Amino acid sequence: MRNWLLPEYVADILPATARQVESAKASMLELFRTSGYELVLPPLIEYYDALVTPEDGALAIKTFKLDDHFSGRQLGLRADITPQVARIDAHLLSQRTGVTRLCYAGSVVHSRPDGLMSSREPLQVGAELYGYAGIEADLEIIRLMLTSLRQIGVEGLRLDVGHMGLFRGLVQAAGLGHELSAEVFSVLQAKDLSTLRELLVDVAEPYRSAFLALPELYGSRAVLDKARTRLPSLPEVELGLMQLAAVANSLEGEVELNFDLTELRGTHYHNGLMFAAYAPGWAEELARGGRYDNVGRRFGRARPATGFSLDLRDLIRILPQNESAKGIKLAANLLPQATIKVAELRARGEKVIVDYLGESAAALNCDRELVKAGENWQLVPFK
Repeated sequence: MRNWLLPEYVADILPATARQVESAKASMLELFRTSGYELVLPPLIEYYDALVTPEDGALAIKTFKLDDHFSGRQLGLRADITPQVARIDAHLLSQRTGVTRLCYAGSVVHSRPDGLMSSREPLQVGAELYGYAGIEADLEIIRLMLTSLRQIGVEGLRLDVGHMGLFRGLVQAAGLGHELSAEVFSVLQAKDLSTLRELLVDVAEPYRSAFLALPELYGSRAVLDKARTRLPSLPEVELGLMQLAAVANSLEGEVELNFDLTELRGTHYHNGLMFAAYAPGWAEELARGGRYDNVGRRFGRARPATGFSLDLRDLIRILPQNESAKGIKLAANLLPQATIKVAELRARGEKVIVDYLGESAAALNCDRELVKAGENWQLVPFK
């Protein structure tokens, strides 16, 4: 007998867990619906250049590429649904001029996993808000993200908040080239001060000192006051610190807050406030989001945008345990006579299981049996 193996970092989800995943997904989509977010279902596959921009090397590495025998163009298996939703807002929903709220849930495919415990087929669930640049939109998205996690049982949430605008403002003012800025960006994520000093040896002050200060600006909201004394007064820096302070003022008391001015992990398209949710017992973030204004420009319409996403597969081990409802057993030889009754029971939400092999009630997970009593059908409990 051949031993069928799945690719590395790819796994089946078996019956009991699959029901948990689908129930959690349904509850999140219902939360999004009642919050005004409309569901969209982008395709798993589309032209590669619609999925990845030339500047986004990180997303390009994760995206599988294949040839389209119909058009001769290169296709991609989506590694992130957010750019697809931006395309929908910019192109297919271009007649809408106000705020548009969209949500989604679907599989994405990664050519390599994000971490040792990550799947290469995440189940990405998320929500995006287009058409409003104010901090209120970011706060709405953050609260929606936190509520999504809490309703499936995640406790002790911590919100890490950063701002891409600070880094971008410093890069522009210091005149860093694309290659050097990419290296600095990478080193900042690792908080590698020694390498950072080497990279910045020829960068003029006060920008060199500002970059070196970023890894130390980490902690409670007091960090924001410290940042004002250690970072130059640039428009992007002032705006970023103002928005971070607005998050502190709005969310203090609702969730544990941590400000990290090198919290810049994400994809190339993020350009403003960035945030991630963590919880005790989890090595990686549970959900992540941020502002990504004007991504829709390449699809014909530039719009303010903010959103978040999470991988529901990553959360499998803490999803609510839903006891499978007991079913009703029906002997196979009675099925021709019971067709109408079975349809009625199933329409009421009952689970009716046809017993072909004479199995026990326990084996079929049934607590009642459908039997014929004269001209009528009766449900008889198992003792």
